[in-house]
Parts: sequence; C-alpha cells; structure tokens
Amino acid sequence: MARTRLTFDKICATLDRCLDVEFSFLKTEQPAAIIAELDSDQQGYILEWVQRVASTNIQLSYQFITQATAVLDRMDRGIIEAWALHAMDMYDQSGLHAALNVIKSVDKFVQLSHERTAGAVFEDNVGVLSHFVHGLSGRQLKLAEADCVYTDTETLFLPPVIAQLQTTQENFLLYKIMVAYLWAQTRFGTFRESVSEALQEESDPQQFLDLFHALDSVRLEACIERELPGLHRELNRIKATLQADCSTDPSWATQVEELCAPDCDVATVLRLTRTAKGKDSPPRTLFYHGVLDIEAVETVMAQRLEKEKAQLRSVLRQIAEDMQDGEAEDSTEQKQFEANKKADPSQPEGFTIELTLQDQPVPIPEVVNRLTTSIVQDLGDIPDDYLQAAGEGEYDPALFLEKEVDPDDVWKGTYHEEGAFLYNEWDFRRQHYRKSWCAVREKDITPVHDDFVRATLGKYSGFIKQLRKTFEAMRDEDRLLKRQVHGDGIDIDALVEALADARDGSEMSDRLFTRMHRTERNIAVCFMVDMSGSTKGWINDAERESLILLAETLETLGDRYAIYGFSGMARKKCEIYRIKEFDEQYDSEVRARISGITPQDYTRMGFAIRHLTQKLLETEARTRILITLSDGKPDDYDNYRGEYGIEDTRRALVESRRAGIHPYCITIDREARDYLPHMYGAAGYTVIDAVYKLPLKVSDIYRRLTT
Repeated sequence: MARTRLTFDKICATLDRCLDVEFSFLKTEQPAAIIAELDSDQQGYILEWVQRVASTNIQLSYQFITQATAVLDRMDRGIIEAWALHAMDMYDQSGLHAALNVIKSVDKFVQLSHERTAGAVFEDNVGVLSHFVHGLSGRQLKLAEADCVYTDTETLFLPPVIAQLQTTQENFLLYKIMVAYLWAQTRFGTFRESVSEALQEESDPQQFLDLFHALDSVRLEACIERELPGLHRELNRIKATLQADCSTDPSWATQVEELCAPDCDVATVLRLTRTAKGKDSPPRTLFYHGVLDIEAVETVMAQRLEKEKAQLRSVLRQIAEDMQDGEAEDSTEQKQFEANKKADPSQPEGFTIELTLQDQPVPIPEVVNRLTTSIVQDLGDIPDDYLQAAGEGEYDPALFLEKEVDPDDVWKGTYHEEGAFLYNEWDFRRQHYRKSWCAVREKDITPVHDDFVRATLGKYSGFIKQLRKTFEAMRDEDRLLKRQVHGDGIDIDALVEALADARDGSEMSDRLFTRMHRTERNIAVCFMVDMSGSTKGWINDAERESLILLAETLETLGDRYAIYGFSGMARKKCEIYRIKEFDEQYDSEVRARISGITPQDYTRMGFAIRHLTQKLLETEARTRILITLSDGKPDDYDNYRGEYGIEDTRRALVESRRAGIHPYCITIDREARDYLPHMYGAAGYTVIDAVYKLPLKVSDIYRRLTT
C-alpha cells in the first residue's frame, strides 16, 4: 500500500515531536520544507531515520536531515543507513563532536564504505590474526589499530582497513603478511643494535633510516622464507600484485646476497647501510613494511628490560634457595648463575639457553624460559648482571607483573575498560546494537562461614530425600527410541504408516520397532542468579535456600553445573559474581559463597546472558542450559528499564538460542506473565511462589530438554 505524501504542517508536527522542540528550541520549518519536496516514500524513509537518530541525540538527528536529503538521490540506502549508524556509534564512543564530524563528512564515509566492500577490516579480523601471531615463536605480541603500520616490540599496529587489492580474501592475506613482517622485526633482532646511536652520527638521519629499513626488509623477508615458507610464497604473489616490477637493481646483487644469508644479523645491515649511502636505486619498501618508530621502540624496550631483569633475578633467587634445600649456607649470599648456549637450529638465534649454578645444571621452569627468550630477542645474549640472584631486601619484581584488575578499585577511580569484557547492547529504538557498550567484570563473592547451609539442610531434610530420588530416577531413566529396525516392542505409528504404504504400492519400511536405550548424560547447566537490590530480605533467603537444594540434588546426577550471580549499576559497572564454576567441586567453600550472596545494585540482564552464554559455549557438552533465577523484570537506573531493557534481554536470549543454548527463567514475580512470554516465549519460563518448588521445576526442565 502506497504511502500518502505528507504536507508541510504534518512534517513540522512530526519533527517537533522527534526533536523535542519544546525543550531543544530547534527550528523545524527549514528541514520540514526540504522534506516536503520529496516523494512520499522518501519522506517516510527520512522521517523514520530522523526518529532513530533522535533516540541517540537530538542535535545529531537535526544535522542528519540536511545531509541525508542532499545525498538521497545519489547514494544507496544501505550506505545511508550504515552512515547514520556509524555516526551513532561514534556518539557512543567519542561524544557529539565526533558524531557530527561523521554526519558532515558523508562523502568521506562513502569512500571508506567502498573500501570496506572489497577490503579487510581490522575489527572483523583481529581475532583470527591474534591466533596467528600467538602461534609464532618468541614474545607474545598484541595487536592494535593505528593509522600506520609499525611495532614498538610489544604491540603490532595495523591499519583499520586494507583495500589495496581486489578481494576481501587477498586484503586479509595482506593483513597476515603485515603481522608476519612486524613479528619478524621483533624476533630477528631489527632493534637489537642501537639504531638511534647510528642515526646521531649521520648528517641526514632520515635518509639513513630509510635505507636501513629497506635493506633490513630484504633480510627479514629471507628470514620469513626460512621460517614460514608457505606464507612467503603468498607474499611473493601479493608483491607481484602490489608492484609491477619487484626486482632489485643488479648493482645491489652483492648486498642482497649477504642480506639473505642465514647468518646475517642487524649489525650486518647497519654496516651495509653505512657503506651504501648515496648508492642509486636501493631496494624499495612496500606498503606492508610500514615504518620504523625508533622512539616508541626505545621507550617500550627500556621499560621491558628493567622489568624482565628484576623478574629473572627474583626467580633465580627462588631457584637457588630450592637447590640449597636446607644446607647450611648463608642465605644472604647472592648466587651467580651462568648461561650456556646449546646449539639448536630450530631457534632463530641458533641456540637455546641452559643455566648452571656452581657447575650444577639448573632445571628451567617455564617462567625462566619465557624471560630468557625475550631477553635474548632484545640483547642477543643474557648479560652477567641479569644472572645474579636477587639479594635480600631487593625490590620485589612481582610489582612489575601484570595483575588482574580489582573491579572494586576500578569503580572507585576514574573509569577505564582495561581488563573488562565488552559486550554489545541492543537498542530497539535505533534497531541496532550499541557496540562494546557494557563493561563486564567477574568478581568473587566473599564466603560466609555461618550456619545458613546447615539450617537449610535441616529445614528441608525430608524434601531433599524426595528430590534426590527424583534426580536419581532421572539419571537412571531409559529413553524410548522409535522407528528401529530391531526392538522389544511394536511402534504403532510406524506400523500404520507402513501398512498404508503397502496398500498404495509403495515400499514398506522395516523400521517398525521400539527399544529402550540408556544414553550417556552430557549436560552443562548454568544458573544465573539475580543479585539486584530488590532481592533484599526474604527473596535473598529464598534464592540462597534454592541454590543449596539444587546443588545438593544436582550432585546426584553428576552433570556439570555452574552458579553465577549478576548485578550492576549502569553500563560501565556490570558485574558477574563467581559462586561455583563448572570445574569446581561442590565443597564447603562453595557452600560458604552461597551463604555470602547479598543484594547489590540493579537488574541489567542482557550482559549477564551474553557473558554466561560464552561460558557455556566454552564448556564441552551436548546439551547446554541457562536458567535464570530472578525476582523481576530488567531494570537499571539509566535508560535500561521498561521496553528498552526488555528488548535487549529478549535479543540476548535470541542470540543464546542461536548459539545452541536452552534458556529458561524461574521467577517469583507475580507480574512476570506481563513480560516474560515476550522475552522467553510461552514455554520458556515459570512463576513459583515457594522456594521448595524451584528444584522440582528444574527437574521438569531437565526432563523436557534432555530426554
């Protein structure tokens, strides 16, 4: 049915409502006049997106009108929608100014969109690339997005989009080649010699650095050829695509031969750079070679060397004490270890490090192996002062080590997302996700060793016996298999169908029997417990009693199960509480954690469903179940309430089902029937009014999903 073209007055009224002009004081006459000139379909389309953008920011939506109507006839609607969504994402990430820049720079966005069509995007490929770089030898490296290609020896910086080649697959391969090349810089000693000292001696430092970079690139590609021959073949193919003539001037043949030799190191590259200054037509650097940021390298290396020296000396002290093993020696004496090189052709350096103390071989734990590998990458050897065990009272290098961020410390100060899990959140008004919107941290519950568990077991002792019998019967249940070739009984339905087939001349099936079969249980269930402030009082007691009853009876089944609490305060303080993890035994510590469950903040549910879905997916099981125990609907003190919270929770549940999880909700909220059918479906929830009914409901869920 065709839309009716709107009049100027109706458009004004719609814009006044969308842009909240009573409070924003925006003038809608001019944009309304522009929209009035469009046909009815275009009017509806623009007004729909004005409303979507206005749900994020009114000023952003107001600016969107003029820009969108100007490009409506020359831009695909898919690009317009991507542009509007990108502006809203920028608002979420960087604020109004950055979002307005996106709106005003529509032509630039179109150009980037064309690049992304055939290009590879860092955000989409960072996971695969991270696995690739972690599989390479040497120091563990991180990946990050930047405007140019370089490394500081701990992080590989890559461009946000690569669109140099014709297809997405080829551009992804170019990403992979970049990663391998930057890894080679860190692994094969590009920064081992002090390049900065060499630059200080030069009258034209940049020219010297460019030549050094070009010559070292020849050396590193030879290293890649020896270490990763398959990738090197792809590299040669890509080079031919990037550059018509990849050959090097014949006058450089002698230098290239020396650079490609297995024993060539960075000292050789520096020597050749000095002797080749001013020589014409040197080898060229290509796009994937990036740049050398010597200042960034020196800053990061200095910090790492100081940290790793302290760590190694501290570990050596512990090794010396373990080897002494109670012998009457002065414990304050600093032990001097020795590092011996053992030939090992599999290593880029050609050797591995063996340690001795007083001519006695030292067993090298993994932490020492990691430290010595990293130090050799930087220095080519282990200096003697690194091999002296730390003395009494020396600075504890443990302070250098990266530790898990304490969520409570994070919330006290200025918020940052380091160490947090980041999850999208569905905005039904935008009809799109807010990217990396919720910052989620896992916390431990303080165990409470009181008599709550004992009292609960005493209170429900008779009921627990009944529950155990119920679950034992479930464990020993046989499953009736129908339409079998052989069996103990007749499958009436299959027999009727077979006789009907025989009468009309079709071939009669031989699958006419039933038989009982006992299948091995392979189930993982995760309980997601509402710890919001609204559970204070008898609801909290009911939840804790329920968990005790569940755990006591689930132990009978032998299935894997986990218990996590959830609560939070707005999107930047979303908390998951570890009560029992899948690989933990149900012991006195877990019981004490259940006893220690206390009401916290609000009921933001989407992040918890997404996080625990990931937990379940990481658990090997044929059937995975996520059961929510809650007292009410999704709610938070920001806009996560009403329809917004319900729609995000519903979307998180859809995501969970698509991943193969069976979600279910058990609630004591008498009003739950108003919203739970929309979120979980008519058969995906139950309302109870007494704690003792909860385990029985769980057994019903189990039987329905696992038989």
